[in-house]
Amino acid sequence: MTDVQPLLPVATLPDFGEPSADLQDRLAGWLSDFTSLQEHTELLARARGLAATLDTVLDSGAALLGARRGLIVTVRPGPARTLGRPVGLGLDRSMLGALETVPAEHGPFAELLSHPVRGGRLLIDDLATDPTVGPRFREVAAQLGLGACYALPLATEADGPLGAAAWFYDEPGRPDERREHLAQRYCEFAAQLLARQLEAEQAVRATEALRRGLLPDHLPTAPGVKVAARCRPGALERSAGSAWYDAIALPDGTLGLTVGSVLGDGPGAGPGSAPGAAAAMGRVRAALRAYAVLEGEDPVSVLGDLELLLKTTEPTRSATAVYACVNPDDRQISLAGAGHCPPVLLTRFGANFVETSLSAPLGMLSCWEAPGVELTAEPGDVLVLYTESLARRCGSTLHGGQAALRRAASDAPRDVRLDPDRLCEHLLAPAVAGDGPAEDDLVVLAVRFD
Repeated sequence: MTDVQPLLPVATLPDFGEPSADLQDRLAGWLSDFTSLQEHTELLARARGLAATLDTVLDSGAALLGARRGLIVTVRPGPARTLGRPVGLGLDRSMLGALETVPAEHGPFAELLSHPVRGGRLLIDDLATDPTVGPRFREVAAQLGLGACYALPLATEADGPLGAAAWFYDEPGRPDERREHLAQRYCEFAAQLLARQLEAEQAVRATEALRRGLLPDHLPTAPGVKVAARCRPGALERSAGSAWYDAIALPDGTLGLTVGSVLGDGPGAGPGSAPGAAAAMGRVRAALRAYAVLEGEDPVSVLGDLELLLKTTEPTRSATAVYACVNPDDRQISLAGAGHCPPVLLTRFGANFVETSLSAPLGMLSCWEAPGVELTAEPGDVLVLYTESLARRCGSTLHGGQAALRRAASDAPRDVRLDPDRLCEHLLAPAVAGDGPAEDDLVVLAVRFD
């Protein structure tokens, strides 16, 4: 058996020899830099939301540059290109306030926010002696113990300036060339992600402004009563509905009070259906106002007309609602509910539910009708209307949450009970302090009788 011969004689293979120690050190340094940059970009990619993204950019930039403190600011898109609120690393509120007093053209970002260039940077080796440092920046730097500043733009070719980040050293000096290169490559990657985050943030702000526009911008006043309401919008990406509140001054001197919710896009609607539900909520609330003006003294008729409208124009949706007609002169209350949580009447003896008849939500049955409830309030009493989502945030079950909400109203201090605004905040506090943001809108309305 013959031996297999190699394709090339061994003697012909090139012999590069052992790499030099200098080359080995350079290769090891490149590998370390690449690994560090990859770790920080992965952290940035996992950040959720604009606030988390800005915090991550500051933290990673400080680690790459060997700095201890930092400051980042964004540019809001639009013709005015206003600056967002600065975010700091290792800077408390008073320090941030001091840096905000520095004129933009002489501050830690100089022209980086208006004329960024690719790879551009602002480096001030010594804030105490550099002639380009304005007097106010020099004064603040001395006050905060800042020795040097290294700033980089956050910009893309497609979007232009998106913001800038600055990191501060306690002593005069500058980062070495290797650290500068890493920070610049990192900020180039961060700018691409920041552009998407700012775009999403702008869309959220526009949507929230639209949702606020669907609710009343002020509540009517009437002798003998004080009305207040609060709404904490849920996250649109997780919500399946949209809630409303309203108070309507009726022609006969009475007040129409209502709280309700419109649910998604038909059976099985889940998260993501809230934008459509919010638009439907605006239409339903506008219709309810019209019905209240026409026949506001009869809550059953108001909700009955709303049921007919909902089935005619919104056949894939349902709604829960409570509507009350209040006469400030004699404190008479007439109310009716459709699949809604019972209101709470807060008196000097405590807090009790106003038991409305059990009924299905509007749009669920072939014909909705339920008897109304009549009651008379005493001076100092407070009527509280609220959404089911608020009750659910106050307890592990709906009934448990309603009971907790009633106890919170009963236990409210006297000065809180005298002010419907403070009472609404008091009732919202436990729900807002819960784990994570609310999935649905949290709404509470309170009317106090003098």
